[in-house]
Amino acid sequence: MALAWSDSRDIAIELFEQYPKQDPQQVRFTDLRKMIIELDDFTDDPNHCGERVLEAVMLAWIDEY
Repeated sequence: MALAWSDSRDIAIELFEQYPKQDPQQVRFTDLRKMIIELDDFTDDPNHCGERVLEAVMLAWIDEY
């Protein structure tokens, strides 16, 4: 499944599965962006990311955690 920036819940699930011991509240936005871009299923343009998108992913990841 291809992931895009708009798939915040699916991205959060992938992050939770790839980094199960990582507390998402301890991740900086710069690191979060890098982690998302490095996901195997992520296919969106890396430059189309803003703080709101990262915030949505972070909140979804915290919810999964």
